[in-house]
Amino acid sequence: MNNKFVIFIGLALALGSAVSQAQYVIEDGGVGLTREELAYIVSKWPPQMQQSAAEDVGDRVELVSKALATSKLGSEFDKMSYEKDGDVYLESILILRDSKRRFMIDQFLTNLEVPDMSALAKERYDTDRDTYALVPEQKISSHILFVCRSAGCDPEERKSTADAVLAELRAGANFEEMVQIHSGDEGTKVKNGRFERWIARDETGVAKSYVIALHTIDEVGGYSDVIASEFGHHIIRLDEIKAEHYRPFEEVEQEIVNALDKEFRKRSLIAYVNSFGITDRVKIDGAAMEEIFSQYKGQNNSGSR
Repeated sequence: MNNKFVIFIGLALALGSAVSQAQYVIEDGGVGLTREELAYIVSKWPPQMQQSAAEDVGDRVELVSKALATSKLGSEFDKMSYEKDGDVYLESILILRDSKRRFMIDQFLTNLEVPDMSALAKERYDTDRDTYALVPEQKISSHILFVCRSAGCDPEERKSTADAVLAELRAGANFEEMVQIHSGDEGTKVKNGRFERWIARDETGVAKSYVIALHTIDEVGGYSDVIASEFGHHIIRLDEIKAEHYRPFEEVEQEIVNALDKEFRKRSLIAYVNSFGITDRVKIDGAAMEEIFSQYKGQNNSGSR
């Protein structure tokens, strides 16, 4: 017979009357788990652990032992006191209170009934369309990148080359040919300089100087002046423009509903937390408060002298 099974049965027999009296299904050293507690703990185990404990009594003992150990550690926590443990006890109390606070907040948000936001979403779309539906003007471009990779490369000389190439382009030279001759951006060179990204005025992830220069070009086919970035010097050509427009309500409805849902939850939570603030029934030991806070008076002024 499995030794763990013998231990388990012996433990059960030895505790029979005590377990019944204390409403524990397992107890050790005055610490135990009730039927409801153990059932809930097991329900949170992964399926593999649940099956293992159901089919193998030895595994069951090991897993239940771990659950009981948690209760025992909690029991040790309950034995702490300020007289015995000093500030460590106070720290533990604050940690426990914060855990309780977060638990109650989670419960509040879980059980909060959020109203149907569909009608309000349409109203927000009509009154604040810029916030939720505006798609700013975007431009797509091609470029020639003049780089200085070698130790002896002179950036100013590369810029002079770029200025000369730009003058040729504005005089009618073929852009694609110039890309193949001069561009040091291998990723766009194979696409004849095409930078496959729509860029708005507030674009991130693209060199700021590139974004600014691109949006100074007004007409498709036009060129920017030579501009510098951390990658080198660029000549930018404007290829296409997407005009500023609004997305239809059907496309952004869920985004607006989600934003309103978040807003409702935030405001409800603030009201809930504030409801536990000081009331007109408060009693304050003024002398104790003054004693605690008086030591901090003027500390900023003294620290700055």
